[in-house]
Amino acid sequence: MALKFDEGKATQAAAFLLKMRGGRMHYLKLIKLLYLADRTALLRWGLPISTDSYVSMKNGPVLSNVLNLIVEDKHKPVWARFISAPLGDYEVELREEAPTDRLSRAEENLLSEIYAEYGHRNRWDLVENVMHKLPEWRDPQGGAAKINIREILEAQGENEEEIRAVVKELQTIANAEEALSFR
Repeated sequence: MALKFDEGKATQAAAFLLKMRGGRMHYLKLIKLLYLADRTALLRWGLPISTDSYVSMKNGPVLSNVLNLIVEDKHKPVWARFISAPLGDYEVELREEAPTDRLSRAEENLLSEIYAEYGHRNRWDLVENVMHKLPEWRDPQGGAAKINIREILEAQGENEEEIRAVVKELQTIANAEEALSFR
């Protein structure tokens, strides 16, 4: 089960965090904050913010498609309009203020909460003292290892009934997205 990645919504979430940081941030830190927001949304509401897929990498879990938007030199119609490619210091910056119409008020509040809790930390502190301590992270030995939503829910102690309900709901959304994409 995979939700369709929503570049527009992921861009708005990233831009929201960048704006709180003054418009510029190391992309490693940005990806970690976005992962923590997605993870928290999944655990609270049963639905992540970005609809991205997750992988364990050397420096902790990441949002796979967002990482690709940042580091790959390819056409990214929404992301590139609002967020720069990495600069010489591996920071990305807001090119222009992004709308927030794809984010609910609850999602904006959650992003603000995540930034308030973790935004003061530097990227390496986040990696070593937060990301590497998440139960779903495992060292991929130089590669990348997929993290599925079930693993995140299990790692947080959700019972099987709750896990099945979340997975079923996400599968229903994924099926609806697929059916609507054929029209």
